[in-house]
Amino acid sequence: MAFEILKNDRFTLIKVLVERLDTNNAPDLKSELVIINSDGEKNIILDMSQCKYCDSSGLRAILVANRLCEDSLGTFILASLQPDVENLIKISMLHTVLLITNNVVEAEELLNKKDKL
Repeated sequence: MAFEILKNDRFTLIKVLVERLDTNNAPDLKSELVIINSDGEKNIILDMSQCKYCDSSGLRAILVANRLCEDSLGTFILASLQPDVENLIKISMLHTVLLITNNVVEAEELLNKKDKL
């Protein structure tokens, strides 16, 4: 399995368990995201701590997650980016539209703050 999905009452955490998020597994991630969102989840944290490479299909899956959360008035957070993936996000200018945190703990804290608003 390329992903681990952990649900709690405030959000769903998806851990990418592979070093590459690419054409081989990004469609599976996209499918999981659609299922999670259709089950009523509007807040998703994507933990990228183990992912060292991401291609355009991986970026598309990330953007799908962001759109699904926005459409359901929720929050999508990208956490624990590795240097090469972070560079790709910046080159693509996606850091201007995505919420990005250094780690999952920061992502949870950000969701807690949003809940209190």
